[in-house]
Amino acid sequence: MMSGAEDREAGGGPAAPSAPSAALPGPAVAAGGPGEAGGGEEAGSLLGGARPHGEAGADPDAPPKKRLRAAGTGAAGPEGAAGSVKLEERLYSVLCCTVCLDLPKASVYQCTNGHLMCAGCFIHLLADARLKEEQATCPNCRCEISKSLCCRNLAVEKAVSELPSECGFCMQQFPRSLLERHQKEECQDRVTQCKYKRIGCPWQGPYHELTVHEAECTHPTKTGNELMEILDEMDQTRKKEMQLYNSIFSLLSFEKIGYTEVQFRPYRTDDFITRLYYETPRLTVLNQTWVLKARVNDSERNPNLSCKRTLSFQLILKSKINSPMECSFLLLEGPYDDVKIHPVIYHFVFSNENNETDYMALPIDSVECNKLLAAKNINLRLFIFQIQK
Repeated sequence: MMSGAEDREAGGGPAAPSAPSAALPGPAVAAGGPGEAGGGEEAGSLLGGARPHGEAGADPDAPPKKRLRAAGTGAAGPEGAAGSVKLEERLYSVLCCTVCLDLPKASVYQCTNGHLMCAGCFIHLLADARLKEEQATCPNCRCEISKSLCCRNLAVEKAVSELPSECGFCMQQFPRSLLERHQKEECQDRVTQCKYKRIGCPWQGPYHELTVHEAECTHPTKTGNELMEILDEMDQTRKKEMQLYNSIFSLLSFEKIGYTEVQFRPYRTDDFITRLYYETPRLTVLNQTWVLKARVNDSERNPNLSCKRTLSFQLILKSKINSPMECSFLLLEGPYDDVKIHPVIYHFVFSNENNETDYMALPIDSVECNKLLAAKNINLRLFIFQIQK
């Protein structure tokens, strides 16, 4: 039988007390074979020990930054990880949007309880609620949100603008308020095009290689016939762009021109599954009575489940007329809205038997459509030009 001192030498350390010996791994386990060592590591991880460095980035599907952060945390251990987390990373989780979990890029809105939402998510929540005929709520606390109940948080907007962000070209970090200018004007690795692109050069590359490419570019030495083909294509594109403006200017020379502000108000159909549609009050233009109707995604069943949303509208003549009335018309944004509408001119011949146009797409993208849906009413401006024969 060995003495206490000999027992401690054989075990490699002081003998563990008898009471907790069942819960904690003994020193002899750490000094055992490979299988026993694995058991020690497992127990150590259960007690809050750090994972080995090789296991920190084991998830191959994780984003590169997340794998690097995980690897650094594993190598530093729990104490080092807590100290190595930068202030920016801690602020990131505090200032991020509660919906998309990303830092806001523009305006920041908050609910009455202070939860933050970026402008895009805030508008999307309001648009979804309009499509579902529900009251929009904060995804965190479920309090009601609307444009009148929520306000912008300027302090958070300024704080986010000062946080560092990585340039996607040179990987250097800059304050978010300066990043856009750096990427557009200053970054030497930003993607740029050859100055001879107007005569057909397709080259794209980093800015620091632009001078070398332009010195070697073969497009300035093209023959006149080759350049004429390129110029013809450019003329065709320019002609299409100018056609709309020329059409508008020619319409302005017509004798009978009328315009008015229109307000689309939301309604619901009487079907078993109600659908959202918009309609304006009756309006008078060119001594005739008109009504405009609009629908979302061509009245599909669940437009709230679609990430791409569109609005289409229909012009209806309510008055009785003695002879067919040929008109051109277009919708533009109202004087107090910031919605971007690409003007398109439509033509139709109205008569007592054919007094409704087909539904025509309102020329806006999905983001602008969400802005309109999030608003209480849609305010636009209607122009009608009567074509005299």
